[in-house]
Amino acid sequence: MTDVTHSADRPLSDAVREALAISRRGVADLLPEAEWVAKLQRSEASGQPLRIKFGLDPTAPDLHLGHTVVFTKMRQLQDLGHTVIALIGDFTSTIGDPSGRNSTRPPLTREQIEANARTYFDQIGLVLDIARTEVRYNSEWSDALGARGMIALASRYTVARMLEREDFTRRFASQTPISVHEFLYPLMQGYDSVALNSDLELGGTDQTFNLLMGRHMQQEHGQAPQCILTMPLLEGLDGVEKMSKSKGNTIGITEPANTMYAKVLSISDTLMWRWYELLSQRGLDEIARLRAEVAGGRNPKDAKVLLAREITTRFHGAAAANAAQADFALRAQGGIPDDIPEVALGGAPLGIGALLKAAGLAPSTSEALRLVEQGGVRIDGAAVSDKGLKVGPGTLTLQVGKRKFAKVTLS
Repeated sequence: MTDVTHSADRPLSDAVREALAISRRGVADLLPEAEWVAKLQRSEASGQPLRIKFGLDPTAPDLHLGHTVVFTKMRQLQDLGHTVIALIGDFTSTIGDPSGRNSTRPPLTREQIEANARTYFDQIGLVLDIARTEVRYNSEWSDALGARGMIALASRYTVARMLEREDFTRRFASQTPISVHEFLYPLMQGYDSVALNSDLELGGTDQTFNLLMGRHMQQEHGQAPQCILTMPLLEGLDGVEKMSKSKGNTIGITEPANTMYAKVLSISDTLMWRWYELLSQRGLDEIARLRAEVAGGRNPKDAKVLLAREITTRFHGAAAANAAQADFALRAQGGIPDDIPEVALGGAPLGIGALLKAAGLAPSTSEALRLVEQGGVRIDGAAVSDKGLKVGPGTLTLQVGKRKFAKVTLS
């Protein structure tokens, strides 16, 4: 990323330097950076906040920490005094975003969109200051376009340019069908920027084509083009694949506090610093000091605990984070938490594998037996080593690993 020290021959003020440093933090690209500096200077001179847009299609009801990377950046810019716009794509969701797709995405029904949008609004408010957030729905202007307006919009971009998009190019080359309506998605997202008169649009690196479409459409409509800021995709718990439900490496932002806290503590020491950069609201200087302390011999777990507490507090509050920390410490010492699930089962005597599966502590009997083999299973605190164990009637406490418990009444 180019180091910009001035715009239009004006030296940068301390406030603009700070805003630029915050804008750059953890980003993949900030384009064009010189234009963004000029916008920041204009805003400082006029006292007018910049308009910062992020679009979110309500395609699923639950968000995970990977989704909040962009929200965290928006909150940082919001705290500088700029106007943050959370755009709910209730219209574009009826088309389906083709980004990164190898096949046509099924459009959502209006009922699905409305239900997901209500959930998204509640979850976005866990990161952004909703009282200072402009929430919009792109059906406001998209429905009003009508067929004539849609044709006029489509005339402002060529098929050849559209096929330069990587996923379209790949599908075209492999003779995988591309529906005509998929071309409308980037056009409509670009028109959103016109309707909102956006100064900056944020998105993941997989959204670069759509974000650049916003610049093009604004120029076509006589507006100053927005800058674009792309955030990298957050690696999940495994530290390798991007965070994704399909990969099973996520932390949902509505997961219980105890689960969230424990999952953050489970990440590697290397991944921890990546998460600090992309998810923490601590200042860069504070993170640098903490990293230097760890490099100098401080236990990295201390830094991970701070991160786990910060993230858990953000989504559940300080009291829940305190309780989660205490619960984790108790489990680590071999203690049994007070709030473990209680399960009533029949069929005694049950094999240990079937019992663990029925109690919800293992996804399958074979996986349960593997856990026994690895020494990860306890009954009333005693380790189980016999994979052929049959458990008779009674009430017992099952434990798998350090964090999974169930109180089972077997009859």
